[in-house]
Amino acid sequence: MITTIITFIIVFGILVIVHEYGHFIAAKKSGILVREFSVGMGPKIVDMQRNGTTYTLRILPIGGYVRMAGLDEQEDELKPGQHVTLTTNAHGEVTVINTSNKVQNLAGIPVDVTKFDLQDALFIEGYENGDEDQTRRFKIIHDASIIESDGTEVRIAPRDVQFQSASIWRRLITNFAGPFNNFILAIIVFSIMGVAQGAVPSNSNKVQVIENGIAQKAGLKDNDRIVSANGVKINNWTELSKAVSNNPEKSVTLKVVRGDQTQDIKVTPKLVKNGSQKVGMIGVQATMTTNLGQRILYGFTGTWQMTKSLFTALGQMLHGFSLNDLGGPVAIYATTSKATHQGLLSVMYVLGFLSLNLGIVNLLPIPALDGGKILLNFIEVIRRKPMKTETENLITLIGFGFLMLLMLLVTWNDIQRYFF
Repeated sequence: MITTIITFIIVFGILVIVHEYGHFIAAKKSGILVREFSVGMGPKIVDMQRNGTTYTLRILPIGGYVRMAGLDEQEDELKPGQHVTLTTNAHGEVTVINTSNKVQNLAGIPVDVTKFDLQDALFIEGYENGDEDQTRRFKIIHDASIIESDGTEVRIAPRDVQFQSASIWRRLITNFAGPFNNFILAIIVFSIMGVAQGAVPSNSNKVQVIENGIAQKAGLKDNDRIVSANGVKINNWTELSKAVSNNPEKSVTLKVVRGDQTQDIKVTPKLVKNGSQKVGMIGVQATMTTNLGQRILYGFTGTWQMTKSLFTALGQMLHGFSLNDLGGPVAIYATTSKATHQGLLSVMYVLGFLSLNLGIVNLLPIPALDGGKILLNFIEVIRRKPMKTETENLITLIGFGFLMLLMLLVTWNDIQRYFF
């Protein structure tokens, strides 16, 4: 169990960190300030600030996040009446605002805040040393930091480096970069698998026949080429698989080429349940190739074939949705547990499969997901003006609420499926 838990943490962590790193790089290139890049969740263990970004390691080793200036943040990090300690430079300008009781600065200037602006005018005003007879106004430098209540030091977020200040196309690229990184990870993982396992599916229309299966009993043999199914041309394994799986318990006529001979063979696929879907199977599998070039290219070919399968599954969900078609952290844990017992290549397959899933699902046009944000970006392009912040926040909040409800339902369904 310990091995499974560690494997789950690593797999889940890689998926999220790679996704967030895509947003991080795109934001940096777009001039958007990334205030924090966190590995893990919950209370902070350690942090380090570099090039304007604070890198934190947090206690819960699951996932992580990227915190961009002006995006999903509280409007005010200070409040009137709040006690802070200011660090200033030789010109008397504020370089650090300390709001935390966990970090002491004996050389700093204690101030009770009355007014402030950390976005435009960049100043802080208040009673120095508790003297309420007069207020003092301090200028804040553009690259100043603020130490938050938990002791984490991050840069302030002036308006010019906020997410909304970037051009619409830079924001769109930043939103897309997370899923894009997940696609890249899937390609890399499947390429490594293709080289490591010594052989990959050739994706031709040739088949290997499983002993005592429906296909063998009907007369199919190894290396037979299936050129059509019910009169529909078959060019590769994916098309054959689709033709069979879509016809459970229905007669399918296969045109088979064996050497110089061509013959028709009728099979009736066996009905097998795959989640809530009913698919047909006849007992054949794709032929394998050991060609090094094709094994390397399996990163692209395998990812592409899996992508088509996932879109097919999404299309089928529109005709009959079931919670069994979805899986949350519990399902990921169960799948990882099974893969862990089967070896490293199985774990890598799960990593590649989940990364591709995460990339595709995140591009769905649902508010709070990257796809929903991208949709709002395109609406802004069409309207030629940004949507009101309040409206966008409301849409995002509704989408987030929907996702949380769906996650609860999926998690409960997964618990019943895998443990009861």
